[in-house]
Amino acid sequence: MSSAQPPFTIGIEEEYLLVDPDSRDVDENPPVSLLEECARRSGGQLSPRFLRSQMEASTRPCRSVAEARADLARLRAILAEVAAAHARAPIAASTHPFAKATRQITTEHAQYFALANEMQGAARRLMVCGMHVQVGVDDNDLRVDLMNQLSYFVPHLLALSCSSPFWEGERTGLMSFRMTLFNSLPRTGLPERFASFADLKRNLDMLIRNGVIEDASKMWWDVRPNPHAPALEVRVMDCCTSIDDAACLAALIVSLARRLFRLRLENRTWRIYPNMLIAENRWRAMRYSVEGELLDLARGELVPFPQLVKELIEFTRDDAEELGCLRELEHLETLLMRGTSAHRQIRMYEEARAAGASAREALQAVVDFLVKETTANLEGRAAE
Repeated sequence: MSSAQPPFTIGIEEEYLLVDPDSRDVDENPPVSLLEECARRSGGQLSPRFLRSQMEASTRPCRSVAEARADLARLRAILAEVAAAHARAPIAASTHPFAKATRQITTEHAQYFALANEMQGAARRLMVCGMHVQVGVDDNDLRVDLMNQLSYFVPHLLALSCSSPFWEGERTGLMSFRMTLFNSLPRTGLPERFASFADLKRNLDMLIRNGVIEDASKMWWDVRPNPHAPALEVRVMDCCTSIDDAACLAALIVSLARRLFRLRLENRTWRIYPNMLIAENRWRAMRYSVEGELLDLARGELVPFPQLVKELIEFTRDDAEELGCLRELEHLETLLMRGTSAHRQIRMYEEARAAGASAREALQAVVDFLVKETTANLEGRAAE
């Protein structure tokens, strides 16, 4: 394993749903011209996903979080402009407040038809959107080592990103209902721990050789080595409605990766804990987001989540400063104060109901909030 510092480039992928601004429902069959214009104007960085109603934005590999944020802002702006010209609007949230999943249409692509056929009823509920962050790590064994260590922080990242408190018109009581749906698929959740890249490849090759999976891209773990590029891919997050929250989480992830790499240079490592304990924190993140407590596994006790975030900021501060993303990292404090997208959606719903709106009207008000917030602050960083 090389001791040379990885490039620590940053890439962000986000998935969005397209809605009708009048009904606020998901448009399950948007015009082909909308999809084609998005692809053309973005140079292929905007593309349809599993559902026709779903679009993905993929930034270039960027040298800094600020550069990644700017590229993501450009893509959100293109999507919003093209969608508006077709009387549609995108929302950056992991579930829609009331749309019906079984009404959605699968994108006409062989890989998506194959997924729908293999997963059956689980795929028919898969109207969910996520956010993935790619961190450039060009050493195979180091990518696996960092995956092993970063697994500890999966619950923290999920808690900070929650944006799916509603499902098909129901307030679910969970802040990330997306994960309940995604967990119904195989090869999801926390990754196994592997001794090396060769160890990982040996196990994957058994599945590929027997036709269980086509390739490594069908391993949908919360964090994994990117199967197509020299990068570590963190996949656990809900899609952040606020672009500033998205940039903040990207800053935290790349800073954590650099901090854990520096521990290696000092012949130290983050302790590897049993997955059963991390999974308990993962569930608590799904349920409570930033308002709950997580197990601090070193202390062996529950600790308020805001305290853990303050410790995370201090743990990664020097690395964020070196990477030029300290400001984005410190946005965590704002995120904690005003809550995640899930908190803000619930507040919008409750305020509408208190003002006399019906349940349906209150859910439509949530969609209006999501439409507006998805394109807020695209011109630059959030105001101080």
